[in-house]
Amino acid sequence: MSKPPIYVTQPTLPPLDEFIPYLEKIWASKILSNNGPMHQELEKELAEYLGVNYVALFNNGTNALLTALQALELSGEVITTPYSFIATANSIVWNGLTPVFVDIDPITLNLDPSKIEAAITDKTTAIMPVHCYGNRCDVGAIKEIADKHGLKVLYDAAHAFAVKDAGGSILNHGDLSVLSFHATKVFNTLEGGAIICHTEQMKSHIDKLKNFGIADEVTITDAGINGKMSEVNAAFGLLQLKHVDEALQKRKLIDELYREKLSGVKGLTVVDKVEGLKSNYSYFPILIENEYPLSRDELYEKLKTEHIFARRYFYPLIPDSDPYIRFKSSLLGDLLNAKSISDKVLCLPIYPDLKTKEIEIIVRAIYEYK
Repeated sequence: MSKPPIYVTQPTLPPLDEFIPYLEKIWASKILSNNGPMHQELEKELAEYLGVNYVALFNNGTNALLTALQALELSGEVITTPYSFIATANSIVWNGLTPVFVDIDPITLNLDPSKIEAAITDKTTAIMPVHCYGNRCDVGAIKEIADKHGLKVLYDAAHAFAVKDAGGSILNHGDLSVLSFHATKVFNTLEGGAIICHTEQMKSHIDKLKNFGIADEVTITDAGINGKMSEVNAAFGLLQLKHVDEALQKRKLIDELYREKLSGVKGLTVVDKVEGLKSNYSYFPILIENEYPLSRDELYEKLKTEHIFARRYFYPLIPDSDPYIRFKSSLLGDLLNAKSISDKVLCLPIYPDLKTKEIEIIVRAIYEYK
C-alpha cells in the first residue's frame, strides 16, 4: 500500500455544516456579488482583526497587486526583489512599468535596503518589497530612502496576514500593502486578496478601480478592471476568520517542533524569524548548505520518493525566467545573494492539520539522507 502524500501546504477548511448557514443567507438575499452584505462585513471584520484602517477585498491577490500599482499612479521604474513569486514582477509589467531587481539580504531574504539607492534613477517612482515568508522587511530603512527620493512604497504582503511588530500590524507600513487569500495561504477565501490602505479617499479610489472605474450609473472615471470578490468567497472568509487564531497557534507549534527536531542536522539551516516579530508561521523554509551530504535538488527528489512534497520557494529566480531575462537588472551576477538562496531553499510542509507523526516522518527522511 502506497504512503499518503504530505504536501507543502493544504487549505484550511472549516466544518462544512458551519458554512451552510452562510450560503443560505446568500441564496435568500439573491446578492451574489457587487459589494454585497457578506463582502462589506468581511472588509469591516478584517480591518478590525488586522488592526488597519481600510481593507479593499479582491477576487485574487494578483488583481489586488495590479490595482494597487494603478492606484499609486506610477510611471517608469519600480525597484523590487528578484526573490518572490512571479506575480510580484508580473503586476509591474502588466502596468507598463519596468521592474528593477535589487539583491536580497541573505539573512532575512528580503530586499536589501543598502542596495536600493544605487538602483534609483530619474525614472524610479516606487519601491515594491516583499515580506518574504511573512518576515518583515526593514521598513524603517525603506521609508527613509523613499522619503529622501520622493518614492511610493507598495508592500507585497501576500505572506504577511496577521504579522505584527512593535508598532502593530506590518500592513500599516508603506503607502499600500497587498494580501493574498489564495487557498494555500494562512487565511483564505478559496481565492481572493486585498489592498490595505490608510485613508477613506484611497479606499474609494481603489473600489472604483476594481469595479471597471464606475463612479455611478452613468459615469466612468477610470479604466478599471473587474476585481470584485464574490459573496461566496466573502462568506468563506467570514467563517475562516472565526478559526484563524486556532490555526495560527497550531502552525506555531509545528514550527517549534521542526526547529527542535532539525537542530542537529549538519548542513541544514532553518531560516530565522525577524526578532521582535509576531509571526504567522506561513512557511517553513530551510537552506541546504554544502555540508549536507545531498544537494538541495537531490533532497527534494528523494523526499518525493517518500511522498513528501516540499517546494523550492523561490526557484528559479524571477530574473532567470524567460519574460525577465531581457531586463538589465536581471544579471544574476548582481543578484548573488538571491541566486545563492534560490539554489539552497526548500520549504517543508506546514499547515494546521499536519500531524506530529507526519512531521517525524519528514524529519526522519532528512536525517536518513545524511
